[in-house]
Amino acid sequence: MHLKSIQVFCDVIAHRSFSKAAEDHGISQSAVSQTIHQLEEHLGVRLIDRSKRPFVLTVEGDSYHQGCRRILTEMGTLEDAVRGLHQQVIGRVNVASIYSIGLHHLALQVKNFLSEYPQANVKLEYQHPTRVYELVENGQVDIGFVSYPKSTRSINATLWQEEPMVLVCSPQHQLAEEKEVDFSRLDGSDFIAFDSALRVRSEVDRFLAKVSVETRNVMELDNIETIKRAVEINAGLSFLPAQTVEREVQLGTLSTVALREVAPKRPIGIIQRRGNPVGLTTRRFLETLGLVKEQQISDAVEEIKKNAAG
Repeated sequence: MHLKSIQVFCDVIAHRSFSKAAEDHGISQSAVSQTIHQLEEHLGVRLIDRSKRPFVLTVEGDSYHQGCRRILTEMGTLEDAVRGLHQQVIGRVNVASIYSIGLHHLALQVKNFLSEYPQANVKLEYQHPTRVYELVENGQVDIGFVSYPKSTRSINATLWQEEPMVLVCSPQHQLAEEKEVDFSRLDGSDFIAFDSALRVRSEVDRFLAKVSVETRNVMELDNIETIKRAVEINAGLSFLPAQTVEREVQLGTLSTVALREVAPKRPIGIIQRRGNPVGLTTRRFLETLGLVKEQQISDAVEEIKKNAAG
């Protein structure tokens, strides 16, 4: 079958949606459905069980999907290898990121990358941390960005930076006017906490316990943007990554509280599937982030040339 059909099939699975895959390819949803139907007819098996909501892959579909991902990855690597023979950067980097990193860290980096390599493309999608790991592990994206990155048997994690966290409050909160505050002043305060399922929540809780502070969690929310809105209406205090509140502090809708002691930090990093070939375009993108050195790029290109010559 045509590679285009394979790509459409993989995008349906990646998005878990026929309509989103259709948007990606600029075709109708019915055209996507027809493509999947043609693949199933060609193979003589059912790939997707549409009787369930959301749909699920059949055993045959799962096996076919894994093989298709390998084909697309190898094709992307081959194309990058050919372009790499004269240093062209034209390919696409597929990136999955948690919301806070994508919105507040990657936007400028992507802009800088595309400015330097205008023929390249970056497809950035925002996902829950668990989903980012899943997309990377399944080979549906090239790289992922998460906080508190963790390596596994199939995932290699690399620290990108450690971001300081700041104590934020509403400008109407009593601590907003304080020049400097001891941690003891936070004891018994109302807090807007992260959802208990998130790693950042356990790390903040551990930090507060270390400095002997007990707070009262009046809300538990699963993303930073919602937490900021709750703090703005003076529902409580919260520890948030510094870069994520810069705009609100400038606008005067949030205030940061100066602490005498050191506040916690949030490590953020990149995750990649072990053994997954990294193309030249992806390497150049990582170089923009400071995660790959120029010498590593040169070595990779030389390896590509050597393989092509052989």
